[in-house]
Amino acid sequence: MQFPDYPFQGRRIEVRPGVFQHVLDEGPRDGEVVLMLHGNPSWSYYWRHLVLGLRDRYRCIVPDHVGMGLSDKPDDAHYTYTLQSRIEDLDTVLDRLGIAGPVTLAVHDWGGMVGFGWALRDPSRVRRLVILNTASFPLPAAKPMPWQIALGRDWKLGELVIRGFNAFSAGASWIGVERRMPRAVRRAYVAPYDSWANRISTVRFMQDIPLGPDDAAWPLLEAAGRALPGYADRPAFIGWGLKDFVFDHHFLDGFRNALPQAEVTAFDDAGHYVLEDRHEVLVPRIRAFLDAHPLQAG
Repeated sequence: MQFPDYPFQGRRIEVRPGVFQHVLDEGPRDGEVVLMLHGNPSWSYYWRHLVLGLRDRYRCIVPDHVGMGLSDKPDDAHYTYTLQSRIEDLDTVLDRLGIAGPVTLAVHDWGGMVGFGWALRDPSRVRRLVILNTASFPLPAAKPMPWQIALGRDWKLGELVIRGFNAFSAGASWIGVERRMPRAVRRAYVAPYDSWANRISTVRFMQDIPLGPDDAAWPLLEAAGRALPGYADRPAFIGWGLKDFVFDHHFLDGFRNALPQAEVTAFDDAGHYVLEDRHEVLVPRIRAFLDAHPLQAG
């Protein structure tokens, strides 16, 4: 299937026995690595404009999490859909690609928890940050829990709504943007989630969101939140859609407080999928940010 503005030939990497992850590896092999991590319910398609804007110089690594995008979508008997699994998969992908050095970490949505959770193992590998409507710390006390998230965590009703009707992926393609997606783009976003079986990760991702100490991913979330100010000495770019009903100004303020030197571009007229709404502005700004902060002088 052809997707608009996605002229890429990904590769499949076996991250667990019989489970393959789809990964884009675009750009020169010796280019500075930009690791782009999507959240739920999107996939590598979300990053397409940034990849196209960087791949002449930068090596863009963009995995589809297992169960998402063009990756395999195993059932619960063959894969454990947890944050820890995502982090382990990312380690495997980078190892198989021979990437052992520094990276620029670019994150969106729960890609932030995957990326910052992975970085806990060796924070020195993260030399630059590109942060787009995401989180790497617990829900701010002043932020009410969105009802859509609470519904998604319901193991009966949430599973029925999300897996039976594709409500999360289809809904996000409408309410996640302020500028309506063209029909072909919206179809690309939802294409990987075309059956009950293929929607398993969209609901498991939500069920794994850590909201308190009883949740399996909570220790990782707390640890990532504590570690975040440690990145304040590194170049950081924050791009934010202020119309995001989940990752709103409360989360933006959290990143601003932890990373006071970050370059911030916030839009009053953009939503959760900020790269969809304002990629014409964000892609050149992110490119200029990366060019202005090379990993090695010269």
